[in-house]
Amino acid sequence: MIKTNIKDDFPIFKNYPDLVYLDNAATTQKPRGVIEAVSNYYQKFNSNVHRGLYQLAEESTRIYEDSRKTVAAFIGADQEEIIFTRNTTEGLNLVAYSLGLNLKKGDEIILSLAEHHSNLVPWQIIAQKTGAVLKFIDLNEDGELDLNSSSDGQKGGLKGLLSVKTKIVSLAYISNVLGNINPLKEIFKTVKKFNSQIICIVDAAQSVAHLPLNVKSLQADFVAFSGHKMYGPMGIGVLYGKKEILEKMEPFLGGGDMIAAVYLNHSEYKQGAAKFEAGTPNVAGALGLGEAIRYLQAIGMENIEAKEKELTAYLWERLENFPNIKILGTKDLAKRSSLVAFEYKHVHAHDVGAILSSSNVAVRAGHHCAMPLHKNIGVQASTRISLSFYNMHKDIDQFFIGLQKVGKIFAF
Repeated sequence: MIKTNIKDDFPIFKNYPDLVYLDNAATTQKPRGVIEAVSNYYQKFNSNVHRGLYQLAEESTRIYEDSRKTVAAFIGADQEEIIFTRNTTEGLNLVAYSLGLNLKKGDEIILSLAEHHSNLVPWQIIAQKTGAVLKFIDLNEDGELDLNSSSDGQKGGLKGLLSVKTKIVSLAYISNVLGNINPLKEIFKTVKKFNSQIICIVDAAQSVAHLPLNVKSLQADFVAFSGHKMYGPMGIGVLYGKKEILEKMEPFLGGGDMIAAVYLNHSEYKQGAAKFEAGTPNVAGALGLGEAIRYLQAIGMENIEAKEKELTAYLWERLENFPNIKILGTKDLAKRSSLVAFEYKHVHAHDVGAILSSSNVAVRAGHHCAMPLHKNIGVQASTRISLSFYNMHKDIDQFFIGLQKVGKIFAF
């Protein structure tokens, strides 16, 4: 069970007691412990890591690497497989450039029609540079990934798209628009059975704070996520990479701390994750992320999942019967996350968002960095509610008060 006064852990709700924050897919609010961990670092430990031999620097290095251990344990990885990045976007770009630039003309990359731009644009760039070909898993009418054998060459079912030329499959665990939980374990099992050498990549930005994650059981080769979407600071992210693949990859950035030796005409790089962390890292961010993970673990991921499912059901029961509302994504709540986007017929999402804001309700309105998806489902823009375990029934009630204003203003 999650305590009823959980919002007391988050200072922003004390500063803005009337705030109804339903934009957790964009970023989550930060618990007091995370804020204090970041502040405490700058007050007591501020020094550069992996460099100084003095006590302060050694202590800073120790707690920085302890955060790496915390992240690794949280997702079932080894410490040497955790790369600290700025965010999910940087993690996916790192894989795309360091791994994808080795692709050859005609090699194939499989994505889905529901990807965030961060898991589309980097692969477009790689395809343009290498001559690789992008292929897309199609969606059924509920936005679920098509796993069947149909294909028109560029789009179709997963089994129809897999070929001897397939090198990479990169998919979101949860769609940031549809809210669908994609069956990645089943998908990657199919992919690896077809060809164990195909690289499987996960955009876990929308799942890591909501579902338990074990990279080994998922059979993922790479997993990227952001700290700020899991109650940690902004500016810190994680890329998990299978160590045997990391060893074969070229670095994404060059500079200090990622080198073993430097000569005038060439350099030798460190092994594993260290090869991909050039320059001074976001030490405070890493400490804050470690504290955020401990906070989530103290609550329990199973408790978080249960609370958010209950909240989603409470929201869904009223929203699916609300006039002029079309909910995007699957109607099967067992396959959904706590993210629900909808189209208000004849009203632009920006107007919906602005009217809700007048009721102190914060939601996301627009294309959510998923333009091709919106075009594919025939929706110009959508309004997105994304719930957290700290939300309450009264937050959802206030949302519906705001939503009723939309109908009154537009005379529906």
